[in-house]
Formats: sequence, C-alpha cells, structure tokens
Amino acid sequence: MDILYLMILCSVSLAAVFLVVFIVYARKGQFEDDESPAVRILFDNEEIKETEDLSSSDSEKKKGDSNKFEEKSE
Repeated sequence: MDILYLMILCSVSLAAVFLVVFIVYARKGQFEDDESPAVRILFDNEEIKETEDLSSSDSEKKKGDSNKFEEKSE
C-alpha cells in the first residue's frame, strides 16, 4: 500500500512539472502560430532556388583553372 502512495505522489509531481513547463512556454509565445508551419510545405519556395543558383555561380568563379576546362568542353 505504501508503493501506491509513492506512485500517486510521483505522478502528481510529474504532472505539475509538465503543467508549469507548458504555462511558461505558452507565455513565451511558443504556441502562437501553429497553422503556418503545416501549410508552409505546400508552397514552392523560389527564393531558395535563386539563392542556390547564385551560390553555385560564386563557387564557379572560385574554381579558377577548372572553369577554363568547362569552357573548352562546351
């Protein structure tokens, strides 16, 4: 019977800890925008593609000699 009291005390304390953590993060605004992350995956993001193209052109400029080889092969 003593173990039952211990288990009840542990479960109530754990529930209290989770409640406090939830309240703290709710006040910080963690749960404000819960719809847009789920919908964001449905849209094509062209900005990322453009920045990847720009970064690849910068890396081609840094290649130097290998860039000349690519020009000859074209």
